[in-house]
Formats: sequence, structure tokens, C-alpha cells
Amino acid sequence: MPAPGPRTAQWPELTTHATRLGAVATRELFTRDPGRFERLSRQGAGLLMDFSRQHLDETVLATLVALADAVGLREHREAMWRGEKINSTEGRAVLHVALRQRPGALIGGAQIAREVLEERERMLAFAEGVRSGRIAGSSGKAFNRVVNIGIGGSDLGPAMAVRALRRYTLDAPRCEFVSNVDGNRLADILQDADPRSTLFIVSSKTFTTLETLTNARTARAWLREKLGEEAVREHFAAVSVNHRAMDEFGVHPQHRFKMWDWVGGRYSLWSSIGVALAIAIGREAFLQLLAGGHEMDEHFRTTAWQDNLPALLGLIGIWNINFQMLPTVAVLPYDERLGRLPAYLQQLEMESNGKSVTLEGRPVQWQTAAVIWGEPGNNAQHSFFQLLHQGTQRAALDLLLPAKSSCDNQGQQDLAIASCLAQAEAFMAGLPSAAVRADLEQAQLPPERIEALTPHKVHPGSRPSTLIAFPRLDPATLGRLIALYEHKVFTQGVVWGINSFDQWGVELGKKLCEQLVPSVRDPDGTPAASPGVARLIAQLAEWRAQP
Repeated sequence: MPAPGPRTAQWPELTTHATRLGAVATRELFTRDPGRFERLSRQGAGLLMDFSRQHLDETVLATLVALADAVGLREHREAMWRGEKINSTEGRAVLHVALRQRPGALIGGAQIAREVLEERERMLAFAEGVRSGRIAGSSGKAFNRVVNIGIGGSDLGPAMAVRALRRYTLDAPRCEFVSNVDGNRLADILQDADPRSTLFIVSSKTFTTLETLTNARTARAWLREKLGEEAVREHFAAVSVNHRAMDEFGVHPQHRFKMWDWVGGRYSLWSSIGVALAIAIGREAFLQLLAGGHEMDEHFRTTAWQDNLPALLGLIGIWNINFQMLPTVAVLPYDERLGRLPAYLQQLEMESNGKSVTLEGRPVQWQTAAVIWGEPGNNAQHSFFQLLHQGTQRAALDLLLPAKSSCDNQGQQDLAIASCLAQAEAFMAGLPSAAVRADLEQAQLPPERIEALTPHKVHPGSRPSTLIAFPRLDPATLGRLIALYEHKVFTQGVVWGINSFDQWGVELGKKLCEQLVPSVRDPDGTPAASPGVARLIAQLAEWRAQP
């Protein structure tokens, strides 16, 4: 197995390049090379990726490409496509790429391909049945509200995509998403829901997830109270492998859909976990989403690294995290419909690559995943862009920009485009003190006022950004974007020598929660795990007892 990136010859070379460029502002790199955009932007799979405002040059880019070869990225990629068990700690294959394959592709082998296509057809037939009213509630009334109950990968992906593709949902039942265990979201939905026309989908691979099962049981009790026990099976569907639990819950046998252990939750949008999305946008749009993802898969698999969008996005991230010392990435879509994309990418990236041991189980001696955060771009401009432009904390930036409006209001989208491009330039070029002074002098301010204001108005610049542009936000484009980031995560995991496909870090808190639930419910019964926690439980119990 090739050594991870920090143990390659390219790693110290990149350190040298970081030092070389450290004293050079990004705006100076543009001055030296007027053709920088042409050399540091790429198009592929329907996307344009402009990374000319990153603090790098062609020499750095060539070294990053060599790094991809040195760590064996090509071999790791092919192992994933062959269905080898690259999730070594769980002994599982990683085949989310098989979920979006076309008939005849045979990704993962003939048996897996057949199972995927058959299950896809079952799920899509169900989705179309719900949309058309052929599949209806216990009273025969068509479903006009679908409530997906899940958490993590069983919620973030479908919820993000339904919001992103809202223009495709106008003739469909309204799709809602419930995840948090506190019950507030579910209570808000049930407050004005008609039980006769409400369908619940329970998305849980094991059908044991605490948050999901708690919400599902509350929904079941509400439905039983409104319509009676016999109505439950007609109003619940599920995505799970636990047939016994689904039997006990009362899920209709024909409304159950499969998951496979070779698909992690955060990579499962493409499977039956996306059934609520399929209901929302319909069969053809869902197939277009899959086709867009598959197109990016083929681009990642067949394109040389120097022109490969996911690989380049991942390698530039390595440059920023490990050599520019930028610990966070702000994801800034200039389309309100992509407002949940940052939250989706938080799980995709931080759950995948938030690791501190190598594949061999040794402590890593280098930084791994960045912290992902963000908001729609124009809103962000009026909240946290001040910090990004002039604060002491720095971040790398991903700007996502459609050319066409998602709501057929091109005049306002043009304003969003101008805002995005202006911010990209401002982050890159900044505003040096000489320019500030010139502006203040032109405004005829007195010299003492100019002297006082100048340091406050200086923008350092050299804030690195990648701009990902596309014609419009449609199902195929969303599929391309999601797959782009999936393969970015894979690329970085290979370079860092970590397992991007397990998530042991989420297990400890779950286990401790199970131990604490009895104490929270009965503070005078079983003692809590520690004196400090016991004191907190006692205080919370006292407040709960108050009117």
C-alpha cells in the first residue's frame, strides 16, 4: 500500500512552495499572469470550476497532481469501483457509485447491479403511486403530505435535495422532514396535518436509531388515536433491513425498501433513502439526479488528475488545510434553494474525514478534515463576511453560482451573480492601504481623518476561493454537485491515509445516552454515571417539576 501524502516526496516540496508564495499576494499572481484564469480553471461534467483565486500557481498544481499519483489515488479509486472492502474497520465495500449506475453498467458486479436496479424500480413505482393517488391512505384519500422520519444521512440528503429542487415538486404531496429527538419539529407538522392524507416514511437501516424510533412512535400514536390501529399499516412506509422490527411496528409489507451494508448513511441519498425525494420530484427528475451523479462518476474515473474536477477540489483542499493552515471551509451558494447544502456537506466531509488515526491504526501527525460551514451567499455577506474579509480567522471559500434563476426571476439572479463575482474579487484582491488613502483623499477628508480611518478600511485580500458555476440548478446538476463533493472527500481521505467510510466517533455518545435515559426519567432511581451529571439531572428535574 502506498504511503499517505505526508510520507511522500511531494509533501516537503509543497511546504517549500507554501513558503515561496507566502510573501506574494494573490492579486500579484494575477498581475504576473494575465492568463491565470485560463490556466487555473477547468470545465467538465456540466460544471465550471474556477480556482484561479486560490493562493497557488501552476507549479503547486503540478506537485499536487504528482501527490495524487504518489499516494495511489488511481488504485484506490479502482478498488472502490471493484467492490473491494475499502472500509477496512467494518469489513465493507463502498459502492454508493453503484446506486446511480445505468442498466448494463454492472458496477459492483452483476448481482449488485441487478439488485440496485430492481430496488430502484420498486421504490420509483411506489413514489409514482403516492404522487398519482393510486397508493392512498386507509380511508382511500390520496396522500397530500409525506413526513420522512430519519436523522443524519437518512434526513440531510433528501431534505437538502427537496429544497434544492422545489420547482419540480409543485404537483406532488408536500414533503416534510423530522430528525431532532426533542419532538418540536414533529409537533409543528402534526398540528395541522390531516391523518387521512398523511404518509410517514421511517428511514433507519437498523430500525433502532433512538431519535428516529422516538419520533416514529410518536407519529404512530398520533395516527392510531386519530384513525385507529388498523390504519397504521396504510400510513407507514420504511427503509430498513430489520423486517422483524417493521413487522412489530406495523409497516405495510409492500411499503418496505432495502438498504445495503456497502452504503454509508451519508452516501445513501441515491438509494431508497431518497424515496421521499422521489415522491417530491417524480420518477424522471429522480433519474436525472442519478444520471448527473453517474456523469460525475465517469468524469472522476476517466479524466486525468490535472483536469479532474473532484480530484482537483480535493487536492486544493489539501493545499489549504495542510500548507496554508486554513482550518475551515465556508460553502456559499448564490441560490437560496441550495441553503441546506452546507449542512449536508458538514456530515459528508466531517463524518467521513474527521479522523485522527491512519488506516493502520496509528495516530496521524497531520491535519485532516476542515470544519465545513456556510449560508446562502447574499445572506452571508450581511452576517459573517466581515470576519472573512478583515478578521484574524481565515477560511477557504467555495462559491456556488448558477447562471439561470431557479424561480424564473432572472433580474434578481443577475444581482446574485454580480454579488458573487464581486465578493470573489474582493476576497482575492483586498483593498491595500494605498488604495484606501486614495479613496479617502478623493472624498476630500482632512489628513488626520484619513490617517485615523485608513487601517480600519484596509482589506488584506488573498482569501482563497473556488467558484463552481453551472447553467442552472436542476436534478442533473444537483447530482453532479453531490458526486463532486463525494469524490473530493474520497480523494482527501486517500491522501491523508485514513478511512473515510466508518464513523466510530458517533457511537460513544449514543451509548452514554442509553445509559443516562433511565436517570433522566427517574432521578431518584438508578444513579447517573458521574456526580457532575447527577447534579445536572437533579437541577433539570427540579425545573421540570415547576408549573
